[in-house]
Amino acid sequence: MGRYVPPDQEGLMSGNQIHGKHALGGRANKISQGILTVRFEMPYPIWCTTCPKPTIIGQGVRFNAEKKKVGKYFTTPIFSFRMKHVACGGWIEIRTDPKNTAYIVTEGARKRDLGEDKVEEGDVKILTQAEREALRDNAFASLEGKIEDKKRLEYSKKRLEELQDLSEKQWEDPYEQNKRLRNAFRVGRKEREKSAGIAASLQDKMSLGLDLLPENEDDARRARLIEYGEGDSDGIVDKAISKPLFKQDKPKPMSKPTKTKVSKKLKAESLAKQKTAAFAAEVRENTRVARDPFLAGTRLTTPKAAPILAGVKRKRSRPDDTPTNKPTVVGLVDYDSD
Repeated sequence: MGRYVPPDQEGLMSGNQIHGKHALGGRANKISQGILTVRFEMPYPIWCTTCPKPTIIGQGVRFNAEKKKVGKYFTTPIFSFRMKHVACGGWIEIRTDPKNTAYIVTEGARKRDLGEDKVEEGDVKILTQAEREALRDNAFASLEGKIEDKKRLEYSKKRLEELQDLSEKQWEDPYEQNKRLRNAFRVGRKEREKSAGIAASLQDKMSLGLDLLPENEDDARRARLIEYGEGDSDGIVDKAISKPLFKQDKPKPMSKPTKTKVSKKLKAESLAKQKTAAFAAEVRENTRVARDPFLAGTRLTTPKAAPILAGVKRKRSRPDDTPTNKPTVVGLVDYDSD
């Protein structure tokens, strides 16, 4: 299609025949060998035996496979699909099995065992020719098979009748059944809507991108067991904001441990000194408040009243009676300008 055909060859030869091209393009590069490139989808997971480490190829992975006819089962052709595993460069070949209506891995991999080949209840087992011949020759085996099939048929028929009777009993009156289901749904509908609204408000407030489960007694009991510390929230916030953003800790000098006998009195004195030093460091950190220009006008920038210490007399400040000499602004003219 789209190739030039001379006027004298119109109707006699196609454009592909004139230019020596195949209608399938690059897919038919090996058509002379009976090989056609097709898109093959892995029918089940397999283990690649060429990879240095065990590698699994999942079901549904697609490959560009070379399709070739390799034989026949009666009149049904057997096709071979040969593909290259990109991870290791090895070749994998899978063939069709018309006898068992399945795919067989013949080269470069092995099928992953998922336990699906076991015959379960209700499955129909496909017998091979040898098994059929053995059943024909053995009369007892044939009789046992017939008895098992008969029992299975009776059980299946009985089960179907039970399911049909149950369905007819439940849906004998569709109006009443529908009414009963709707009444059961109405019970607690307002509570469910209320809890859903609370959960939605919490999600919007806390910007949660996940679904909240309904509350239960276990959650409430565990929440009552948790105790939170009490204190001045404003003071805690002020203390947190006043601290520097990047704290620089001075490295402590390394000292070699000495094995000396220390009395209990010296231990108590050293412990008291450590507590005093820690308290002094905390006071210094709280007094050196870092002013943030973006916090202007907040409670951090407003002046606080000085604390009153017990036993310390404070000098009263006298009001200044002297008049303040503030310069007055005088206009150039007596009238307002336009």
